[in-house]
Amino acid sequence: MIERQSVTVRRGGPADAGAVLRLLDDATAWLVARGRTGQWGTEPASTDPRRIAQADAWAGGGGLWLAVVDERPVGALVVGAATEYVPPATEPELYVNLLVTDRAHAGLGIGGRLLAHAADLARERGVGLLRVDCYAGDDRALVGWYTRQGFTPTDPFTVERPGRPPWPGQVLTRRLD
Repeated sequence: MIERQSVTVRRGGPADAGAVLRLLDDATAWLVARGRTGQWGTEPASTDPRRIAQADAWAGGGGLWLAVVDERPVGALVVGAATEYVPPATEPELYVNLLVTDRAHAGLGIGGRLLAHAADLARERGVGLLRVDCYAGDDRALVGWYTRQGFTPTDPFTVERPGRPPWPGQVLTRRLD
């Protein structure tokens, strides 16, 4: 059994785009197996040119961090500027653009550890606000998870997607003192 202490966080880079896509593919398959297709759909990210380009941009953009166990990525965090579809912040912030973990390692606190790392990065930059957005559909379980991590829901939003149902989202904030 893997212990919490054996999970480390390291900076990611361009060579890690494939690991991000694998984590997204595995998470999508896990969601689909549970009938939760509203968040990321049903198709693997690794077969979608838009998602491949996004993973390449994240991996090469300087904001990728990976949680690893025995050199294998088991979680990914991307921090940077807020996405264009959320209301802008009214003060300096660090924005969580992606948080995904390997469900095979559920229970190790990988997501919480990556969010703690994001908070540390924000503090190092002298920023007192950490924001994230997430899927707010179905039973709002993901919103509840972020709330348990110390975030407060603020702005709901909807992303219109031509030819597909709208995507309900929720912005959450965490003050860093």
